[in-house]
Amino acid sequence: MSNTISKKIRIHVRPEYIPHRSDPSKPIYYFAYHITITNESNEKIQLISRYWHITDSNGNVEEIRGPGVVGKQPNLKAGDSFEYTSFCPLATEFGVMQGTFQMVLKNGETFDTRIKPFKLAVPFSMN
Repeated sequence: MSNTISKKIRIHVRPEYIPHRSDPSKPIYYFAYHITITNESNEKIQLISRYWHITDSNGNVEEIRGPGVVGKQPNLKAGDSFEYTSFCPLATEFGVMQGTFQMVLKNGETFDTRIKPFKLAVPFSMN
């Protein structure tokens, strides 16, 4: 799990291994990550883009950038939360994700909110 407060935006992440989508013989391991974004500031914000840095246990790195999350660019008033779930396939039983969400204020100013590293791990893995 990961819980980060960055620029008065709380990002809570709960990763989960998805065994029925995984196939260790290939090897491919699927993980879900459930995210809750809470605006703890006094200003309205909008999430406009995301950046993910994903590292598997072999040291392979994948970087993902794009607009919004799950096809949305949510607006969050003070105190509002937005929840979503997405997925990450890995070629190893263990990995680490971290990243940022780029936000924009009503006045057009942009800023990044940090997402602390969180583990993607098959339960009872030796890694």
